[in-house]
Amino acid sequence: MRIVLLGAPGSGKGTQAGLLKSRLNVPHISTGEILRAAVAAGTPLGIVAKSVMEAGALVSDDIVLGMLEERFGQADVQRGFILDGYPRNLIQAQALEQLLAKLNLPVDKALQLDVSEDLLLARLAGRAKAEGRADDNPQSVGNRLHVYQQQTAPVIDYYQGMGALVRVPGEGTVEVILERIISALG
Repeated sequence: MRIVLLGAPGSGKGTQAGLLKSRLNVPHISTGEILRAAVAAGTPLGIVAKSVMEAGALVSDDIVLGMLEERFGQADVQRGFILDGYPRNLIQAQALEQLLAKLNLPVDKALQLDVSEDLLLARLAGRAKAEGRADDNPQSVGNRLHVYQQQTAPVIDYYQGMGALVRVPGEGTVEVILERIISALG
């Protein structure tokens, strides 16, 4: 199963992707984790990505798509994947679709985790405190939620038009949300 996991920052994409990875026995591909690893390693990409991420902006599409193409070329992805953190806008969704068509790995489902803005803010504040993530400071969070609302709605519509979108309520316990997702995958 090839899944694109959609949802605002703090919607639980990473948590649910980690659980789904075990349930479905497919890799979890997180663009955020790929970028944070580059930042932590101090690679040239990581240095550029760090300043962009701390401002709450998005790293260039070309860089992220190139990293994804490398990852999709690895053997474990052939049986499926859970993509988390990409695409974030319509251009990325279309570029991803072209890349996956070229690799013969079309998306089976796009899961949208729906969470209220109040809960998103509370989750992100808790994550900033627990993990010390620079991109979870109040100013960056506000900017990231605004960017998400402005740019991701067309992505949701794009997958809806493809017949691949499944909306899942992302509020409740981690276990309840996971069971909703499993049911939605049918």
